[in-house]
Amino acid sequence: MTSAFRDPTIQMAHGAGGQASRRLIEGLLRPAFGNDLLDPLADAALLPGGLALTTDSFVVHPLAFPGGSIGELAVHGTINDLAVSGATPIALTASLILEAGLEREILEREVRAMAEAANRAGCPIATGDTKVVEHGKADGLYINTTGLGRLHPNASLGADRVTPGDKILLSGAIADHGVAIMLARDELAMESDVRSDTRSVLPLTTALLDAWGAEIKWMRDATRGGIATVLNELAHDADVGVVLTEEAVPIHDAVRGACELLGLEPYHVANEGQYLAVVSAAVAEEALEQLRAIEGGDEAALIGEVSDASRRLVLGKTPFGGTRVIDMLIGDPLPRIC
Repeated sequence: MTSAFRDPTIQMAHGAGGQASRRLIEGLLRPAFGNDLLDPLADAALLPGGLALTTDSFVVHPLAFPGGSIGELAVHGTINDLAVSGATPIALTASLILEAGLEREILEREVRAMAEAANRAGCPIATGDTKVVEHGKADGLYINTTGLGRLHPNASLGADRVTPGDKILLSGAIADHGVAIMLARDELAMESDVRSDTRSVLPLTTALLDAWGAEIKWMRDATRGGIATVLNELAHDADVGVVLTEEAVPIHDAVRGACELLGLEPYHVANEGQYLAVVSAAVAEEALEQLRAIEGGDEAALIGEVSDASRRLVLGKTPFGGTRVIDMLIGDPLPRIC
């Protein structure tokens, strides 16, 4: 097999969800594994019989952080990939890679966190695997989870359904998770009450599909690479332009301050409990009000629209009346966040 992937070595940036990740996926993994199930490169593969399948691995450092820990993050992350694919989770698998020397109390804490998150979502952990590696060969604990879900009867999602004039909804404030990780790693010399946003977005996605069905055209959770990377992928896959109203994007003051201090673009910082939805213009305002009425959706916002100009670009309308190009994440500003 001749690979189009030309990077000589794998770097941390290849796992950050930005341009390097896309080169790896498009240049090596997609051609090698390409098939009708994989080719859409969605958050979950749509299987015959109305099922959806997704898998994810979690390599967070530190294992616990303000607002959450790797255990609940692993469950929420997989449930969210199913949710934004229009599916309700049926069952999860859990594979634990343990580093020799991991303290029993830490393992018990993370197992409990997984169990509680799965119970809250009504999704059992049905099977799994455990491996142990030598001391120093892992960050204490890595977790891989796979989720099987059943498609919502009203779901009809895909980049091919997105058209100019559609509106873009965001479920809540961005960049909390990435900044919380930085604070927990003592990478930022400041005190703050920023907490990770890790949670299941299933109630929010289900509410939209219940009410509006086919008027909900596309959904993605904005994890690695943040909303900038997700919106750039949408612009590319749908061959459209995206215009973002920057003043409308909810960002908590402490998060904005931390990003300014570190020179980070908040749009590139990871989230673990927020998602983007493209909806028909005719229902956008009502859909937004519905999101805001649901617990956890009070900060939802209408942040932009799909355009037929500047195709395959994301443009930000600044508060000062100008515009700027918002590109995908380049490099790796924050390793081991999810």
